[in-house]
Amino acid sequence: MFSSRGAVLFLFLCLCWSSSKIVVAADDDSITDPIEVSALRSIKKSLVDDYSKLSNWNRGDPCTSNWTGVLCFNTTMDDGYLHLRELQLLNLNLSGNLSPEIGRLSYLTILDFMWNKISGSIPKEIGNIKSLELLLLNGNELTGSLPEELGYLPKLDRIQIDQNYISGSLPKSFANLNKTRHFHMNNNSISGQIPPELSRLPSLVHMLLDNNNLTGYLPPELSELPKLLILQLDNNNFEGTTIPASYSNMSKLLKLSLRNCSLQGPMPDLSRIPNLGYLDLSSNQLNGSIPPGRLSLNITTIKLSNNKLTGTIPSNFSGLPRLQRLFIANNSLSGSIPSSIWQSRTLNATETFILDFQNNNLTNISGSFNIPPNVTVRLRGNPFCLNTNAEQFCGSHSDDDNEIDRSTNSTLDCRAQSCPTDYEYSPTSPIRCFCAAPLLVGYRLKSPGLSYFPAYKNLFEEYMTSGLKLNLYQLDIDSFRWEKGPRLKMYLKLFPVYDNSSGNSYVFNASEVGRIRSMFTGWNIPDSDIFGPYELINFTLQGPYRDVFPPSRNSGISKAALAGIILGAIAGAVTISAIVSLLIVRAHMKNYHAISRRRHSSKTSIKIDGVRSFTYGEMALATNNFNSSTQIGQGGYGKVYKGILPDGTVVAVKRAQEGSLQGEKEFLTEIQFLSRLHHRNLVSLVGYCDEEGEQMLVYEFMSNGTLRDQLSGIFSVIRHSGICFFLH
Repeated sequence: MFSSRGAVLFLFLCLCWSSSKIVVAADDDSITDPIEVSALRSIKKSLVDDYSKLSNWNRGDPCTSNWTGVLCFNTTMDDGYLHLRELQLLNLNLSGNLSPEIGRLSYLTILDFMWNKISGSIPKEIGNIKSLELLLLNGNELTGSLPEELGYLPKLDRIQIDQNYISGSLPKSFANLNKTRHFHMNNNSISGQIPPELSRLPSLVHMLLDNNNLTGYLPPELSELPKLLILQLDNNNFEGTTIPASYSNMSKLLKLSLRNCSLQGPMPDLSRIPNLGYLDLSSNQLNGSIPPGRLSLNITTIKLSNNKLTGTIPSNFSGLPRLQRLFIANNSLSGSIPSSIWQSRTLNATETFILDFQNNNLTNISGSFNIPPNVTVRLRGNPFCLNTNAEQFCGSHSDDDNEIDRSTNSTLDCRAQSCPTDYEYSPTSPIRCFCAAPLLVGYRLKSPGLSYFPAYKNLFEEYMTSGLKLNLYQLDIDSFRWEKGPRLKMYLKLFPVYDNSSGNSYVFNASEVGRIRSMFTGWNIPDSDIFGPYELINFTLQGPYRDVFPPSRNSGISKAALAGIILGAIAGAVTISAIVSLLIVRAHMKNYHAISRRRHSSKTSIKIDGVRSFTYGEMALATNNFNSSTQIGQGGYGKVYKGILPDGTVVAVKRAQEGSLQGEKEFLTEIQFLSRLHHRNLVSLVGYCDEEGEQMLVYEFMSNGTLRDQLSGIFSVIRHSGICFFLH
């Protein structure tokens, strides 16, 4: 008879033999192209994956084992292999470099590394992927110049490399990108002249090159771009350059933004652009008078401040029905101000109209002094305010014209019910107080054609739900905030439809999650004239969606491979296979429970007086998506970030790293314990967040240095439960 140790060894050898039969069968009729499998392993090797987001890249086949971010075609090609269609690795906290082996993914249509911390240069080998349609590298730490080889991608629709440290000049080869519609290269260090050859691009609609180091002159040839909708070149240095008169002929243009570009000469007459909605020529050295032609009736924003403009304010600024902001401060304008500019406007409760004429030589107001509700007129620094005490014109005003564009959080009085963890009441549903699990989407308008969002909130909801093919009530704008750019960042919640056959809780099925996600990640939501281009910041799958990844393809296993696997499995003895299966199940369940204890958020809700429960979206918004610039500390438990809540409260957010996550009971016990601690030398607990596999504690913020700086030599420090007690 076998000893117990011998039996285990025998079973192990049988398992190895049976597994080898399966592997051999699969290798005889491989599934994913071995070249691409090798390339993926090289890509992983060059990356730093601190949070083990790509840990499953060591198991099975990329196309049939659901490797993170790997999406394949549904069927094999003529070569008998499956091939990668998309590599979606956005927002995974990856660092390291991009391997040149990426160029061997020759069937790829989407390459997405957005919102990581990847450094190094962009591999020129990406130019070998002739099928590539979306190149998405924005929000990293990439350096070096743009490879010439990228200009020979015949199917490229979108190139996003913004928010990196790219330097060097724009390659002239980019003039070959005949199908490219989107150039998003803002917020880098790109230098040199804009190549006039880019005027040959037949499909370009968005050119975003703001916040770079571009010099030289503005190419008049850009006016020849037949489909250009947005030209945004703010914060470059075209010193001594005038705005080409030909720009007045850009008949498709919706937005022209040339702020702080050292431009000189006269302001062009842009009245011939029929749909112009946003104009920003501020902080230049433009001189002469403002052209008298009436701008488009679609115009929402006119910014001409901080120039050397002279003459009078034209009366044609009157009668512009959608105008939200008219800024002409810090010029040398003189004469009277036509009150018809604001008297002609009838605003509803969701609209505001701000006119900033400060620091000019304006002496009078022609017409009525009455200001309609929601209208602000700023005239400080003009002779008019020396001769009158009109507080409504000459009083102090906030410089932040978006100060009330904070949040649209809605509340429901549904206290008689309570939702399970990760579910919440759908605030816009026609059925009150039913619990549903939302999808959480971080979303940003990169170059909107408006300055005040609440007036367009309903229109945005219609646009978004129509593009996603959802009902209007399925969308809730959880919060929004203007950022530097200006750009509009928001957090969206998408709720499943009400279905009374499903009980009291509602979720999207897996195929619908995949469909919605692919609408965002594939940029399949149609562009909007007023809202402009968008970018996906994150697509959060929590609660019932935690283990869902878009089922974008079938297994793709060929019949021969499937037959080989089956035969290999049968080759093992039936009894041994049953015993081995039992061992595997036990091991899997043990591992599953360990992972569940570590990663799953709390299933128990608690209510503590004075302690708030925050959502992950609220914490991400408060800390600018946990940007490194907001980090104020780090310890063995994780990192601490400075955050600002929507009501202006400054807090410190302690975010536990994965290895420091506590069990559900321990974490809730700690919160209850901390909530009872009150001492003048202790920072108070404000709230907590326990969702999306995250554990965060939110404290009041202590300014003027660290606690150690303030208390060194006075208190002794005792470490306990993630906080410090300070004793005299």
